[in-house]
Amino acid sequence: MGKVVVFRNTARRDESWAVEARTGRETRIASIYATRAAAEADCVWRNQQVAAYRAFLERNAVAVPQYSIRPYRRADLPRAWRPLPALGFLHGQC
Repeated sequence: MGKVVVFRNTARRDESWAVEARTGRETRIASIYATRAAAEADCVWRNQQVAAYRAFLERNAVAVPQYSIRPYRRADLPRAWRPLPALGFLHGQC
C-alpha cells in the first residue's frame, strides 16, 4: 500500500520519420519509421543502392533520386500510400 506507482504517458505520438525520394521537383515518401535511427539506416541503404546503379542510370538518362529524412505525421499520408522500393523509380513508380 505504501508503494508509489508511476504512470508513463503511453499515448502514441502522431509524428514519425519519413524517408523521402526526390527526383527533380517531384517528392515521394519512400517509407515511414517510428524512430529516427531506423529512418537514417534506411536512407543510407537506399543511397547505397542508387550509388551502385549510378552508371546504369546515367547511361539510360534516368533521373537519380536523392533520399533524405524528415519528421512526418501519419495523418498527412495519402490514403492509397504504399512504401516505395529502393529502385522503384526504374519502373516509373517515383
